[in-house]
Amino acid sequence: MKLKRIIQTILLLLLSSCIDSTSSDKVEVDSKTLSIEKSIQTVRDSVEISIQRKKNILENVEKKINDIPNDTLRLKFLSDVSLTYKMLRDSLKFREINQNLLELSNDKKMYATLGNSHWDLASFYKSYGILDSAYFHYRSAYKSFDILPTDSTSSSRKGRMLYSMGQIQDSFKDYLGAETSITSALKIFLELEDSRRIYNCYNMLGIVASGMNNYSKSLEYYEKASDNLKKLEGLFAKKNSLQNKNNIANIYSRNGEFIKAKKAYDGLINDQNLRTLNPKLYSKVLVSQANVILKNDKNLDKVGELLSEAFIINDSIGFSSDQARAKQYYAELLAAKGDTTSAQQYAKESRMLAKNTLNNDRHLKILRVLTKLDSENAVAYSNEYYDLNEKVKEEERAIRDKFARVRLETDEVIQRNEVLSREKEIWIGVVFGLLILGVAIFTIIIQRINNNKLKFQQKQQESNQEIYNLMLSQQGKFEEGKQLEQKRISEELHDGILGQMLGIRLILSGLNDKEDEASIAQRAELIEKLRELEEEIRTISHELSDASYQKFYNFIVSLEELINTINASTGILCSFTYDDNVDWDDLKGDIKINAYRIVQESLQNSIKHAKCKNITIDFKLEEDLLKLTISDDGTGFDINRGKHGIGLKNVVSRVKKVKGKLDIESKKGKGTTITVTFPNTYINVDDSTNISEHSKMMKVWQT
Repeated sequence: MKLKRIIQTILLLLLSSCIDSTSSDKVEVDSKTLSIEKSIQTVRDSVEISIQRKKNILENVEKKINDIPNDTLRLKFLSDVSLTYKMLRDSLKFREINQNLLELSNDKKMYATLGNSHWDLASFYKSYGILDSAYFHYRSAYKSFDILPTDSTSSSRKGRMLYSMGQIQDSFKDYLGAETSITSALKIFLELEDSRRIYNCYNMLGIVASGMNNYSKSLEYYEKASDNLKKLEGLFAKKNSLQNKNNIANIYSRNGEFIKAKKAYDGLINDQNLRTLNPKLYSKVLVSQANVILKNDKNLDKVGELLSEAFIINDSIGFSSDQARAKQYYAELLAAKGDTTSAQQYAKESRMLAKNTLNNDRHLKILRVLTKLDSENAVAYSNEYYDLNEKVKEEERAIRDKFARVRLETDEVIQRNEVLSREKEIWIGVVFGLLILGVAIFTIIIQRINNNKLKFQQKQQESNQEIYNLMLSQQGKFEEGKQLEQKRISEELHDGILGQMLGIRLILSGLNDKEDEASIAQRAELIEKLRELEEEIRTISHELSDASYQKFYNFIVSLEELINTINASTGILCSFTYDDNVDWDDLKGDIKINAYRIVQESLQNSIKHAKCKNITIDFKLEEDLLKLTISDDGTGFDINRGKHGIGLKNVVSRVKKVKGKLDIESKKGKGTTITVTFPNTYINVDDSTNISEHSKMMKVWQT
C-alpha cells in the first residue's frame, strides 16, 4: 500500500508540473495579446508620433501577430492592423493585408472577419470614388454577415451594408434599387430600435423619393426622420435636425411652394447654431433662399446680399462644389438686372467649377443657362449639353447594369454553394451509413469472440478447481514464504526508499535559502532590464513633447490634378516640375493649402486675362527655402498700376498668411512671372535617408 501511495504522489507531481507549464504558456499569450492591443491603440490615438514611427510600430505588431497560434485571434488582429493602415492612408499596405485577410478568412470559413474585410475594402473604394467596386464589396460583406448566426451584431452589420449599397445606388440614379436596399435596412433597424440609423434610413428614403420627383412621399419620409431625431440627444441630433429642416425646405422649393420654402429657410438662417455647427449647410441655405426669392419675390438686392455672403463663406472653407450653384444663381440675378455681359462671365465661372468638381447635374443646368445668355455660342452650348447628357445617362445605365450583374453573380454563387452543400450532405449521409454498417459488423465479430472467450473461461474454471485442490496442500509452505517476503519488502522500504526520500527533502529544504551565482545573475539581469525600460520611457517622454505636424495628404498629386484639369479644359499647355528631394507631404498644412490656392488663383488669372498659350509651374527647394514660380507667355500687365484685381489681392493675402515673400515680374506683351518664397520655419526637414525613402514610397503609391 505504501508503494502505491508513493507512485500516486509522483504522478500528481508530474501532472502539477504540466498544469504549471500550460498556465505559463497562457500567461505568455495573454501578455502578447495585451502588447499588440496597446500598440495598435497607440498608433490610432496618438497625434504626437510621426507617420513613419507609427508604420514601424505596425510592422513589429505584424511579426508578433504571426506567432499567435489561435486563428480567430490572429485574424482579428490582422483586421485591426489593416484598418489602421487605412486610417494612416497607406493604401498599398492596407490592400496587401486586406487581400491576405480575405483569403485566410475564406479558407477558414471565418465569416465575421471575411465580412469586415470586405467592409473595409468597400469603404476604401468609396473614399476614392470607385463606387462600383465599393458596391460589390458592400454586397459581399452583407452575404458574409448573412451566414452568421442571427443576433443584434450581425443584424446591425447587415443593415449598415444595405444602407451603404442604397447610397451608392442613389448616386447613380438607380432609385428603385436604392429604395429596395434602404427599405430592407430600415426593417432591420426598426427591429433593433436603433433610432440613429432609423433616422438615416428615413432621410435617405426622402432623398430617393425626391430624385423620383415624388415630393409628397419625400416630405413624408423627412417628417418621419424628424420624429426619430426627437428620440436622440447630443451633437448628432442638433446637426441632423438642421439638415432635416433644410431637406424639407428644399422639397417645398422644388415643388413650387415658395412661401413655405422661404419661411423654412428664414428659420434656418436665423438659427444661431447653424453657422457654427455646419458652415457648409449655412452657405447652402443662403444660396437656396436666394434662389427662392429670385423666383418668387423678385427682391434682387436681397438675392445679391445672400449670394455675396455665400461666396465669402465658400471661399473661406474651400466649398467649391456649391460655389458653382451660387455663381449660376448670381448669373441669373445679373441677367434679371440686364447686365448680360457680367451674367455670362459668372455663368462661365460656374460652368468651370462644375467641370472641375465633376458635378454633372450642375454642369447640365448651367449649360442651359448659358444657352439663353450667350446667343452667339448657343449652338455650341446646346451640343455640349446634349453630349454630356447622353454621356451621363450612358454611364448611369452601365453602372445600374453592373449592379444587376453583381447581384445576379452573387446569387449564382450562393446557388452553387447550396448545390455543393446538398452534395456534401449526401456524401456525409453515405459515409455515416457505411460507418454504421462497419460498426454492426464489428459488433457481431466482437460478440462471437466473447462467446468463444466464455467457453474458454468455463474450461479454465474446471482446470483452476483442480489446481486449487493441489494448492491447499501447499498452503502452509506458502504462508511461511509469504511472511518471509513481507519482512524483506518492509526492510527494503525502510532502509532504501524512505532513506532516499528523506535525503531529497533535506536537499530541497537547503535550496530554498540558497542564493547561487545563477540566481544573483538573473536578478541583476532583471534589474538592468528595468533600467533600460526607464531610459526608454524617458526617451519616449521627450519625443512626445514635439509638436505634431498637420498633413495635407498627397499634395503633389493634388497639384498635378489641378494643372491637368486646367490643361484639358482650356487648351493651354501647362507644365509642372518639382524637386524630388523634398518630402512634400510633410509640409505644414498652412503651406500646402495656401500654395495650392496660390497656384489655382494664378492659373485662373492667366486663363482670364493673359491670353497665354503656355504656363510653367516650378516648385523646388533653394537654399533651404521653398520657391514657387508660375510663368506664362501672355499679354502681361503694368505692375505699377494703382488698382489690381481681386485674384492678385487673394495671392498677396495668402502669401502674407504664411509670412512669405512675393515677387511679380510683368511687362505688356512679354508675359508674367510670379515667384513666391516660403520661409524654412514652415518646412518639416527629415534626414536625407527618410526623404529618399518617402519619395520612393510616394512614387510607388502614385504608380
